[in-house]
Amino acid sequence: MARAATTADVFNAIAEPRRRAIVDALRDGRGHAVAEVVARLRLRQPSVSKHLGVLRKVGLVSVSRSGRQRLYRLNAEELKPVHDWVRTYTPLWNRQLERIKERAERKTHERVTDQRERPEPKEGSSW
Repeated sequence: MARAATTADVFNAIAEPRRRAIVDALRDGRGHAVAEVVARLRLRQPSVSKHLGVLRKVGLVSVSRSGRQRLYRLNAEELKPVHDWVRTYTPLWNRQLERIKERAERKTHERVTDQRERPEPKEGSSW
């Protein structure tokens, strides 16, 4: 089966870890120059520019000019479909966390019970 283009939708665009890092770098809502993103992420400028282009095509970032610089800004509302999809898994995570909590509590209870039932060592005896 052919893979969807990275510009097909937000899901495909953020499938690439460096693009997710760029989205994260832009999350403060202000405009960022490419050089700023390059310095922050320690990636090469052509790579950052290419990834920003993909993010722009799916609407995750917008670009404006300030003098000779292009400033990129995150359009966080475009992540809503991802958020809505991931949110459907919250009950599964909550159940898993509840099971982990129950197991930890059971282990703690068993450990306390074992310590109470263990006889105290007699003076002069070594264990």
